[in-house]
Amino acid sequence: MTPDRPRRLLILVASPRRNGNSAVLAEAALRGAQDAGLDASLHFADDLMQTFLRDCRDCRDEHGRCRIDDGYADFFFEHFLDADGFALASPVYWYGMSSQAKAFFDRMFCYVARSYPDSQRVRERIQGKRVALLTASEEMYPTIALSLVNQMQEYARYTHSQFVGAVHGQGDRRGSVAEDRHGAMAAAEALGRQFFERPHADYHVDSVR
Repeated sequence: MTPDRPRRLLILVASPRRNGNSAVLAEAALRGAQDAGLDASLHFADDLMQTFLRDCRDCRDEHGRCRIDDGYADFFFEHFLDADGFALASPVYWYGMSSQAKAFFDRMFCYVARSYPDSQRVRERIQGKRVALLTASEEMYPTIALSLVNQMQEYARYTHSQFVGAVHGQGDRRGSVAEDRHGAMAAAEALGRQFFERPHADYHVDSVR
């Protein structure tokens, strides 16, 4: 981040439903971020990816570049790497994240693997972001989204990033998370508004306290 620009928050909706519960939570986070003066934007995974990860040994061209010709590469280089924060909005599908969400992370391998010519620069730019999770499901019990939280936490650990929050909302109809009685909408807005201000602590045995 340069001193003369606001911090950039990228929100990705990894649901096939444009007006589904994941999108409703993402829009709430976007409102909060914009209220705080952040450079925030919302995107849909279906606009970026038309396929899953392939075998890079067969897929790369003679210069080591990925041959998958959809919108992922442009989004990854022009938006994701430049972002200071990343919030993923995913429904809970089969007690895990959606296939679109998983594919988004899987496709990063095309550019962080050493077979990609500029992988060192990509690995440097992928690190140190703030990340967060927004999830929605029909069911409502404390650990319903635990596997998604765990995966985001491990992603943050692996990339030396900071996992700053997770919001879960319940909705059994399209968009009905807006009626969530546990405050999911307010929590999503607060997450967006406080995205770069929330304290983060990840202690180790040798941490100074």
